[in-house]
Amino acid sequence: MSKVKVLEQEIRLYSHKEEDYINITDVARYKNPKRSDYIISNWLRNRNTIEFLGIWERLNNPNFNSIEFDGIKNQAGLNSFILTPKRWIEQTQAIGIISKAGRYGRTYAHKDIAFEFASWISVEFKLYLIKEFQRLKEEERKTLGWDIKRNLAKINYRIHTDAIKENLIPTKLTNQQVSLVYASEADVLNLALFGQIASDWRKKNPDKKGNMRDYANVSQLICLSNLENLNAIFIQDGLKQQDRLGKLNLIAIQQMKLLLNIDTKAIIKTKK
Repeated sequence: MSKVKVLEQEIRLYSHKEEDYINITDVARYKNPKRSDYIISNWLRNRNTIEFLGIWERLNNPNFNSIEFDGIKNQAGLNSFILTPKRWIEQTQAIGIISKAGRYGRTYAHKDIAFEFASWISVEFKLYLIKEFQRLKEEERKTLGWDIKRNLAKINYRIHTDAIKENLIPTKLTNQQVSLVYASEADVLNLALFGQIASDWRKKNPDKKGNMRDYANVSQLICLSNLENLNAIFIQDGLKQQDRLGKLNLIAIQQMKLLLNIDTKAIIKTKK
């Protein structure tokens, strides 16, 4: 769990299903450290807030309960209307807000919603929050880049033997293999890179789960991604499947040779 400090207030961040969520309980404490739950509920009572949340959920949540939402929206603004994060989530199946129970209960909101809430708290606080959030994301990107380079260097070091290279570099397909038509475009890529189609791999590996791509190394996955893009271009150009297969196989051989001959020292040097 990451943290940022905004105007002396510590704000926790939470990653959920590859999306960034911000602790709006922490944001509310900037306004009133002792009544953060009340502040969030008061924000949820606002009709404009309900409309914003509804639009966000419809854009991002296929399971959003629009019928329940309409009922909540009709009540918004009334003096008797009370809405808590937990009730909002349970009634509408919302995903933009996450309510965590416990002694120190806290509420997280997707960054889009959290920034909206921060604006309601204080425009100044919102701007500083966005700035700190962007700074953190930039640091994470730099760290990720470092890790990728480091891991590639390790992998490259391990595979620099001729014996392993011979097993990783695709073999050139025979004319008979190229002439066959494969209904699945995925199998065209599998054959070009791995030398076999998915069903053949499963027959040879009955004890393994998934498919051959799940057991591919980083170099093969990079090559596969490139082949997918090239195959899409070849399809748009109207090339027949067997012609595409032949081209992709030759490209796979060339790219794997290049990937497996990257100078480890050069990779390490780029990190400095």
